[in-house]
Amino acid sequence: MRRLLAAAVIVAAAVACAHPAQADSAQSAVVSANPVDFTPHVLDGTVWSMALVGDTVVVGGAFTKVADSSRQHTYARKNIFAFGLSDGEIRSFAPEVDGAVYSLATGADSTVYAGGAFKSVNGSSQRGVTRLGLNGERVSSFSARINWGDVRALQARGSSLYVAGTFSAINGVNRDALARVSASTGAVDTGFDARLSAPGLSRTRVEHFDISPDGSRLVAIGALLKASGYDRTQIAMIGVAGSSAVLLNWYTDAYKPACMKGFDTYLRQIKFSPDGKYFVVAATGRASSPDRLCDSAARFETSGNGRHNPTWVQRTGGDSLYAVAVTGSAVYLGGHQRYFDNPYGTDAKGPGPGAVSRQGIGAVSATTGRALSWNPTRSRGVGVRCFLVVPHGLLVGSDTDELGREYHGRVGMFPL
Repeated sequence: MRRLLAAAVIVAAAVACAHPAQADSAQSAVVSANPVDFTPHVLDGTVWSMALVGDTVVVGGAFTKVADSSRQHTYARKNIFAFGLSDGEIRSFAPEVDGAVYSLATGADSTVYAGGAFKSVNGSSQRGVTRLGLNGERVSSFSARINWGDVRALQARGSSLYVAGTFSAINGVNRDALARVSASTGAVDTGFDARLSAPGLSRTRVEHFDISPDGSRLVAIGALLKASGYDRTQIAMIGVAGSSAVLLNWYTDAYKPACMKGFDTYLRQIKFSPDGKYFVVAATGRASSPDRLCDSAARFETSGNGRHNPTWVQRTGGDSLYAVAVTGSAVYLGGHQRYFDNPYGTDAKGPGPGAVSRQGIGAVSATTGRALSWNPTRSRGVGVRCFLVVPHGLLVGSDTDELGREYHGRVGMFPL
C-alpha cells in the first residue's frame, strides 16, 4: 500500500513541478523514516550525485551494475544511469562515460549536465563536463572541457552553467576551480572570474557550491584561501547577478582553525534554505572539539556585511558529515556519523553527555540545530554523498545497501 500511495502522490507532484527549483524545495513536514519500495539498486561502488529532469532521476557516481527494485534484473550501467521518479523503472539512458560522475545538473529541453573525472563521452573526447539528452546522446553543440583534474559541482541558471572542481582552465581560458559558461555552447564567460586561490596549498579546489534561490549569491567552499585578493578561508560568498563575479563583504573566520593534519579543506557540502535567508555547511575533519567546526554542520545567515559566526553548530563527536539538504522543516545530514548532539564525544571514548544515536543519517531543526526525532538509520560505510529533494520526497545516494533498516542498494527515497 505504501508503494502505491507514494507513487500516486509523486506522479501528481512531478507533473505539477515540471521545472524543479535549483535550490532545495521547501517541504512542510519531515519525510517518513520508511523508504519507498520501488527505487532501483546500485550494486557496487558509490553514488555521488543525482538530478531530476522532468520525471526522470539521473544518477551519477562510480559504479558498474544496477538492478531493478525486485533485484530480478541486472543491467550494465557504468557511472551513470536513470530511473523513473514515480515507479523506479530503470530507463534505457546509458551513455558511455569513462570516469566517475561527481556532479549533475538539470538542463533545459530534457537534458542533464554531468561533471566528473571522465575524459570521453560516447567515444568522443570531452574532459570533465558534458551535456546529455535523456536518450543518452551527447549534445555535441555543448563543447566545454577542462584542462585537467575534475568537476565536482554544477548548477545551471538561465543561460549560464556554473562549473567547479579542481581544474585551472576551461576551453583554454584560465579559471582556477570555478567558471561560468554558456549553458548552450559551453563557451567561457570571460567577464566572470572569482579569482580564487590557495597560496601554499597544492592546488585550488572548489569542493561544492550553491546559489541562492534568487540567483544573486554563490557560496563556494573548498581548498581556497583567497578570493579577488582578499582572505577567505575555505568559504567565499560571491555576487553573481551581474556580468562579473563580485566578492561580497561577507566572511567568516569559523573555518580558520585546523582539524586533523592533512586536510587542505574539511568542508564538503553547502546548501541554501528554500527562502535563501541562510545556508548550512557540512564538514569532515577527523577531529572532535566543542570549539571547532570539525565534523560538524553549521548554519550561517546570508544577510549582513562583515564577519559572521554560525547561528548554530551540530557536532557529531568525531565522525564526518558529507551531505546536507535544507527543506525549511528540517536540515538533513548524512555521513558516517554515529551520533548527533555530541560536542563532547570522541571516537576513542564514545558519546558524550546528551548525545543521541543517528547512524549515518539524521535530521536537525533548522532553527536550533538540535537533533529531530527522525532516525531511519543506514549502514554507515564511508557515508551519504548526496541528497536530492524532490516533490513529496527525499532521495539519498551513498555507498552502502541498508537504508531505513531495509535493503536499498546505494539509492533510496523517503516519502513525505
